[in-house]
Order: sequence, then structure tokens, then C-alpha cells
Amino acid sequence: MSQYEHILVAVDESPISYAAVEHALELARAFKSKVTLLSVIAIDPFIAVDFYKVAPAITEHFIKAEEQALLRLNDLKSSFERDGIDVSVKVVHGVSPSEGILKTVETDSVSLVMMGSHGRTGLQKMVLGSVAQNVLNASVVPVFIVKQ
Repeated sequence: MSQYEHILVAVDESPISYAAVEHALELARAFKSKVTLLSVIAIDPFIAVDFYKVAPAITEHFIKAEEQALLRLNDLKSSFERDGIDVSVKVVHGVSPSEGILKTVETDSVSLVMMGSHGRTGLQKMVLGSVAQNVLNASVVPVFIVKQ
């Protein structure tokens, strides 16, 4: 049995998350790991303030965001399937990206998290936070971070 039996790959629309997917593909081949490709659709904290005034627009946003995430994940899924890797896709919404990743680690028996880091610093990091840092600090399994 492999040390990295189940790899969770956090995917967003950024190029760095696609680099993490490439690393996951290599590791999954080497360790014969199962892979879950995950996208988290979070509620924008700035929109949530007036949620009831803009609820229909937010609902439409979530529907479109989930459709786009599933298209992206299913496209990436085919790369793993071509190599005979057991792969699934998952979309989580209504929580922050780090919460979605950490919850999936718990519920899906993940043994390794792979994700990209945007490398935010200073004010950007203070305002937006660092998903990679939050996951790294709270994860009970190893976290492989691909840097820009």
C-alpha cells in the first residue's frame, strides 16, 4: 500500500493550480494513488454583507461558477484517466477554500494535499489571506505546495 494512497488536488482557475495538477499526475503514476480533483466555490465576504439584496445574482453566480468548475475538473480528469489513474472530481461551496480543502481531507480519507501557492505577501496576504498557509497550518496530512 502506498504512503500517498489518496491525493487531493485543489484546483482553481490559476496557472499555479494547473502546475500542482501536473505534479499530482506524476506522483499518482509513481505511487499508484487515487486522486480527487477539488474546486471550492466560496462566498465572497464583501457580497455576503448585502446577501438578501443580491441573492438572485449570487445564486446565478454560484450556478455558473459550479458549471465552470466542473468543466475544468472534468477536462483535467481525462489526463489522469489516460494513465489509468483512479480519479474523481468534487466541487464544494459555501465555505472558504481552506475550509473546503480541510473538510475534504477529513471526509474523504486523503493522505496528501497538493495545491499551488500564489505567493501573496504584504497587504494582499493580510487582506486576502493565504489559503496555502491556512491548509499547511491546519492539515493533519502532508501538504505539497507548488510555488509560482
